Amino acid sequence: MPTTLDPTRRRLLGAAVISAAALSQTPTAAAAGRQDAKVSGGSPPALRTVQANGLEISYAEVGPSNGPPVILLHGWPYDIHAFEAVAPLLVSQGYRVIAPYVRGYGPTRFLSPDTIRNGQPSAVAFDTVAMMDALRIKSAILGGFDWGARSADIIAALWPERCRGLVSVSGYLIGSQAGGSKPLPPAAEFQWWYQFYFATERGRAGYEANRRPFNRLIWQLASPKWSFDDATYARSADAFDNPDHVAIVIHNYRWRMGLAEGEARYDAFEAKLAAAPTIGVPTITLEGDANGAPHPEPSAYAAKFTGPYVHRLVEGGIGHNLPQEAPGPFAQAILDVTRL
Repeated sequence: MPTTLDPTRRRLLGAAVISAAALSQTPTAAAAGRQDAKVSGGSPPALRTVQANGLEISYAEVGPSNGPPVILLHGWPYDIHAFEAVAPLLVSQGYRVIAPYVRGYGPTRFLSPDTIRNGQPSAVAFDTVAMMDALRIKSAILGGFDWGARSADIIAALWPERCRGLVSVSGYLIGSQAGGSKPLPPAAEFQWWYQFYFATERGRAGYEANRRPFNRLIWQLASPKWSFDDATYARSADAFDNPDHVAIVIHNYRWRMGLAEGEARYDAFEAKLAAAPTIGVPTITLEGDANGAPHPEPSAYAAKFTGPYVHRLVEGGIGHNLPQEAPGPFAQAILDVTRL
């Protein structure tokens, strides 16, 4: 029978010190944290690093080292603080929780200045597989949103043996350059305005110069009913100061439109993804009832999940950053997915 999080315990754990200790590492982030996330007793543990796929990946880890592993993957333009209230809920149930900074975010760094700053989806997803190899994690529950959901989808499709269960906000997000070249209805094209902006050199320069106000605008548009405060945004915005952030973001969106090339070593992965493979691992997809970002309708992708599958609508004005806006339902999906 699925474990159900007690509502009172959920509220208490949502403000637990684990979240602040694990996910607020820099002095700036710690000082800017909400008052209900202050650490009481002891110093926050340092972020950990592991070398994988040409990167030194920085990640937060909480929970018992022998617990069932859960890997939580953030999207653009967000960071691991999206999971700060999710992590303690999972730790309370005995899970080992790992939240890595995606390439181009936070302290994650390329090991060589000569490495291509590649943001294509299969490369971003393979970073997680390589990290799992380096940490000797054979399989894990994967949960994510935005880019993170896409990476989790890709891993579940291409390496199902590495994914015990999948929790994907906005469902099936696997795409291809061929698919990205097809025009959409005008209203749908309008929602992707930033992708067309990034396709221009003016857009690249504008994002470089204005990444913090630009990404704050994305937060507001993607989650129109989420009244986040300045401190909440500032903690995540520090991750955009990564020296490779702009290059990775611009390459990602240009690659989708066929305006930038990927790396040949990922060609075989992309060929498989272009066929829109089904996903057979146990899956729960989630959608907020006020998601202002472009996203597919659940009915459009339900057939892509051929294993045990449930879709859940999370109500209450929940937008695109579902784990941070609704940590309880997101954590509950992680707990439930391997019991479908």
